Amino acid sequence: MRISNGRKALLLSACMISGVAAWAQASTPASVDSPARLDLALTYSATLSNVVNNDQFWLQGGSIQLQGHIGKGWSVVADAAGGHSSSLQSPAVGLDLFTIAFGPRYTWRPARRKCELFGQVLLGEASGENSLFPHTSGPTDNASSAALLLGGGLNLPLRRRLTLRLLDADWLRTTLPNSTTNVQNTMRIGAGIQVRIR
Repeated sequence: MRISNGRKALLLSACMISGVAAWAQASTPASVDSPARLDLALTYSATLSNVVNNDQFWLQGGSIQLQGHIGKGWSVVADAAGGHSSSLQSPAVGLDLFTIAFGPRYTWRPARRKCELFGQVLLGEASGENSLFPHTSGPTDNASSAALLLGGGLNLPLRRRLTLRLLDADWLRTTLPNSTTNVQNTMRIGAGIQVRIR
């Protein structure tokens, strides 16, 4: 049975997210005044992109993020996301885009403010499926490339274990083949909830 690149990316993301969770749990300090924390965020996201002729289109989807706090505002994040568009240039051509990325995040809470601001730099892989990608041996329906996510967001803690993700905005750079520059610069915007699981 052939496993698609998107499924491979999701399987890899599940393994890596489990690894981050295990690492965060194993690195829990014994001191009570600096406990390790593990958060899980689920977001709806829309990604603005464009095809070769600069016609813009939206991918609708979501992401799951696992965040392991390591102290002094710093944390390690695993982000797995997927988006879908049924029509790019014609009704026959769509796109499913999956990304898995990891990296550091810094969170800052202003004095006497309930909100939290965060910034992050994540690196990983992008996988495009159910579309048309140029190749030396002819067009293919899937391709993969490196992925860079640079951005941040705004959290509003509601309860001890529940936080509202008011904004999650990232610039996503991928290098999927497109017969011109082979570079895509897209904007991913989302919102959702974050739950403390440990």
